[in-house]
Amino acid sequence: MYKYFLKRLIDFSAALCGLILLSPLIGIIIVLLYLTNRGKVFFFQDRPGKAGKIFRIVKFKTMNDKKDSHGNLLPDMERLSKTGRFIRSASLDEIPQLWNVLKGDMSLVGPRPLLVEYFPLYDKNQIRRHEVRPGITGLAQVNGRNAISWQQKFQWDVWYVDHLSLKLDIKIIYKTILKVFRSEGINAGQATTMERFTGNS
Repeated sequence: MYKYFLKRLIDFSAALCGLILLSPLIGIIIVLLYLTNRGKVFFFQDRPGKAGKIFRIVKFKTMNDKKDSHGNLLPDMERLSKTGRFIRSASLDEIPQLWNVLKGDMSLVGPRPLLVEYFPLYDKNQIRRHEVRPGITGLAQVNGRNAISWQQKFQWDVWYVDHLSLKLDIKIIYKTILKVFRSEGINAGQATTMERFTGNS
């Protein structure tokens, strides 16, 4: 009942309320990023969702597009502004994904939607993470986030698929709130973002 009906109803209601209640904060972030990134506020990228269906995720753009003399983007650390760093450390860059939840692309809780290029690299067990909608937060996020290995992430994702319940989702949301306030697991070591997944070999 929860997995096939109530979860989606709760997602839709919570996302709608969240977008309305957070609209003043969203407005402030938009202005700050507009000034910092020379007009570029949102980051869009295709991601595979439930059953591998591709959708376009939306987040606040925390890195600028500065390039080197050869036209290549600078490393993440050099493109992350002070404003972007604060927004990311507070997980405020995730707020626009409430729109994805509202549309039905995502859920509040579920395996994080990863890059499309990773999809063919999963083994038969790892690909089971796509049996449910991807989430803004999930078990991997409250158990290490960017500080754990890819194998550990996938283990948590598949465990979630097998044990999905209202009680588990509430527990994950509660732990997520604590993690955000403590800014835990944001970065992988000294890196700004998690290292790329290159397969299981």
